[in-house]
Amino acid sequence: MFAPELDAAFFGGDPDNFSFPRHAFDCAFLRLYDEAAPAATPRFLKWRPAPPRPGEPVFVSGSPGITERGLTVAQLVSLRDVALPLAEAEEADLVDRLKGLAGQGPEARRSVSDALFAANNDLKLIRGRQAVLLDPRFMAEREAQEAQLKTKLATEPTLAASIGDPWAEIEAAQKAYARQFATWRELEANAGSGSSLFRYARELVRSAAERGKPAGERLPEYADSRLPLLEKTLLDPKPVDPALERVFLAAWLSEVRARLGEDDPAVAQLLGKASPAGLADDLVRGGRLADPAVRQGLWRGGADAIAASDDPMIQLVQRIDGLARAARQAWEDQVIGPEQAASERIERARFALDGPQIYPDATFSLRLSYGKVAGWTADGRETAPITTLGGLFARATDAPPYRLPLRWTQKRSELDASVALDFATTNDIIGGSSGSPVVDSGGRIIGTAFDGNSYAIAGDYAYDAALNRTVAVSTQAITEALEKVYDGHALAQELGVEPAVSRKESDR
Repeated sequence: MFAPELDAAFFGGDPDNFSFPRHAFDCAFLRLYDEAAPAATPRFLKWRPAPPRPGEPVFVSGSPGITERGLTVAQLVSLRDVALPLAEAEEADLVDRLKGLAGQGPEARRSVSDALFAANNDLKLIRGRQAVLLDPRFMAEREAQEAQLKTKLATEPTLAASIGDPWAEIEAAQKAYARQFATWRELEANAGSGSSLFRYARELVRSAAERGKPAGERLPEYADSRLPLLEKTLLDPKPVDPALERVFLAAWLSEVRARLGEDDPAVAQLLGKASPAGLADDLVRGGRLADPAVRQGLWRGGADAIAASDDPMIQLVQRIDGLARAARQAWEDQVIGPEQAASERIERARFALDGPQIYPDATFSLRLSYGKVAGWTADGRETAPITTLGGLFARATDAPPYRLPLRWTQKRSELDASVALDFATTNDIIGGSSGSPVVDSGGRIIGTAFDGNSYAIAGDYAYDAALNRTVAVSTQAITEALEKVYDGHALAQELGVEPAVSRKESDR
């Protein structure tokens, strides 16, 4: 029911992503309906239009995605030396290709904008994680922590005997990691890059094969409980951009050839004598999977329809699916299986020795994070925890990504420059927490989390209370903008915002 313009919500664009100070008005409101009427929601977070205060306690509830803070030193080394360098090179190549497409004109720039942002975002994450793992101090600290845990375990002979030496088992698995990673990534985990057409083809080919098997023999993603959602995502009508598809496919095919080598069977099966760009063009130009009706026919026709299909993308997936499945099986048997079995014993030892002091990894499960509104000091420079509307206008220019919507510039004189716009907190969140409410000690919402600072990227592997920060947009700024920029008085009243004349007393 309400969303600001992109220039306001994503003010600062990619240059300001994972940074602070920040000046993004990143918020939106949806209305829930119960049949034909707006849903009654008697229990809700009370709105606080007053600004956040430095040092005040705040809480963030949400479902943070995935952290990997229990990885062993050997696993971190594999990420640093094998996985992240390859991923960085591939993502950088994709960014360059997307920029090339964007340079073809205004329409191309518009169509590529989401994909380019996502690729740039991924590249920043990869580089941020790699920077952490390349920091000798971080690795030395992890080595010391690992040695300390082993020393404590040695003082408990019964426990130690039941645990064995899982660190050695994980280290042994890293040889397979280095050997299998590129094949697994190119043929399975990152196959097709971002191509929707490839994803459709793989899901159709594999689902046709898997649905014919007993439930216990299927790949997990094709369990009966997951099939309705898979069918919906396959058959939902969504536009497919041919130019973007060519970029994604050419990038992936080029990487397959570069990483696996000209003589690899998968390269021969995929490319034959074709070039990556030429094959990508043939797959997009000759394919019909962009049509939901075609996908529906293949889904409902099952294995017989797949076998009879002359769609080039279906045929390509069929040619390499055996090799892709083999790569997946080798990865799971030689890397994931041994690592998981050993990691479970390490966590069992850690819990037995340290008990409730352990902070569990994020797994998309619901949790409550506590922290406070705070800036930080790094390299002798202090960063204040709150930005203002005045700072927003001071940073604005006439060109994106620092261009403001016209209505904002027209209303500038009516806006209070001292209003808090974005703020930083010490809450420990990770990807998956965007949109989570930031709540004060009285249970009132004072903001919405939407990002972290550059140090928060390291949150995958460790949390540093001195530097890691959550970034949120304040309810004070939302209130100010609703009332003065967007004429959203009715929405403000629904949120429980009192008229400005009586607000000062109630905000104390």
